[in-house]
Amino acid sequence: MPTPTVRRLQLGHELRHLREDAGCDLGEAGRAIGKAESTISRLESGQTGLKRQVLEQLVEFYASKVRVRVDRSFYLALAKGSEQRGRWTGYRAIYHKYARMMVDLEADASVINHYQCEFLPGLLQTSRYLQAMHAEAVPQVVENMDDVFQARAERQEIFTKPDPPDIGFVLSESALLNMVGTPDVMREQLDHVAKISDLSNVQLQVLPFGARIHPAVRGQSFMAFRIEAPGNSGPLEFVYLEEHHDGKYLDNREDVDLYNRLWSRLIGAALDPAASRDKVLEVAEGY
Repeated sequence: MPTPTVRRLQLGHELRHLREDAGCDLGEAGRAIGKAESTISRLESGQTGLKRQVLEQLVEFYASKVRVRVDRSFYLALAKGSEQRGRWTGYRAIYHKYARMMVDLEADASVINHYQCEFLPGLLQTSRYLQAMHAEAVPQVVENMDDVFQARAERQEIFTKPDPPDIGFVLSESALLNMVGTPDVMREQLDHVAKISDLSNVQLQVLPFGARIHPAVRGQSFMAFRIEAPGNSGPLEFVYLEEHHDGKYLDNREDVDLYNRLWSRLIGAALDPAASRDKVLEVAEGY
């Protein structure tokens, strides 16, 4: 079953398409159930939910305005479980609030594309590399490293879970060369990266310093997610941009298309997967 976050996003996605099929704007939809326009907007963006009775009322309103049959039970089933609480307790409490949606998108995605510069992405990090990153952080944050390791290991289960996502990585050459911890830590880490690159659902490429690509593109790490939707409204697509103490999520069609084009340029400029694996092992040997 998808995470509660993704269920809310899927429900909002389906409701927005149903509203558009019904020819209603946000204000009209809100008035139909006695709610503000902003409530409908937050509902469609997955930020809030509705009580079952109110959701039934909203779906019934839309159904009265479309010519095709609307499966009301579909929307109610999708809403079930979307309000669950308690997922971010225990070891998962180490995640900043801004990163929690990213973790849930990652868990339910069918496709993940990740460009990373300067350091290696979390999905690829060994425990020693991760520990060294925490030790070198400025300012230092005192955290229970056992919780950090457990949370990270849970994320990394997506590589080998049943029906795993297709995962693409483009790593800047600087991410391989910027030393975190000791040479021994880096050698172990890059050997691990090479091992992951052998998985059938992973395509890993290195963007060399000499690649012909605009400098502005090089410096912007991002993650792009595609999550299949259970209805007829098409998949969910998000881009996640992480800063030092914040994260930003983009789902506007124009923004998503922009980053999809950037991804295409990155994989076109990067070394092919076989040459990239050789590059990773070459740098590992240098440590």
